[in-house]
Amino acid sequence: MAKLNVNPTRMELRRLKERLKTAVRGHKLLKDKADEMVRRFMLVIKENKRLREEVEEELQTALRAFMLARAVASDDAIEEAVAMTGTGVELKVGASSIMSVDVPVFDIVEQEGGELYPYSFASVPSELDGSISSLARLLPKLLKLAEVEKTCNILADEIEKNRRRVNALEYVMIPQLEETIKYITMKLDENERGATTRLMKVKSMLEEKNDSDGEH
Repeated sequence: MAKLNVNPTRMELRRLKERLKTAVRGHKLLKDKADEMVRRFMLVIKENKRLREEVEEELQTALRAFMLARAVASDDAIEEAVAMTGTGVELKVGASSIMSVDVPVFDIVEQEGGELYPYSFASVPSELDGSISSLARLLPKLLKLAEVEKTCNILADEIEKNRRRVNALEYVMIPQLEETIKYITMKLDENERGATTRLMKVKSMLEEKNDSDGEH
């Protein structure tokens, strides 16, 4: 691992040690966040699977009823019935937070004054009523499924970003800081040993000079 390009001074050593301490603490926080986010993600995945299975089953029921209605009534009668304006709904889009990550929240508000069956019951078979009723009940689940699937996508992206940050700290920044601190420490120790050796040599020379002056 390549070390950082810095001057080997005591001030730089203190600064790098502080950076290392912060990086280690940040790595632990990000790792804990990643673990919790993965746990939450797995819960959302399970909810997504459950909703998708329910929606697919109920949608098949609604489509079967619609196909039966088309089998016993003319296409013109069916098209005229489904073209009529029925109950109106309004979609409200909000947001909630999972581990500081914003995810969507969808809510349906039914408008007043509408009718679920705006057509004449005498003009269409009862199977169409069952199909429309099933689809009306299915709408909230479809929106919930869309909400959960979008949440899955957002969390998956955030987990990947967080993983890259954790890896950058664990395999790049922290080893670089440790290597640089080791290098500066060795350099400072080497300089200190060199200074001590020079002092001892000067002291020895002074002692020799004093001894020589004493003889004279």
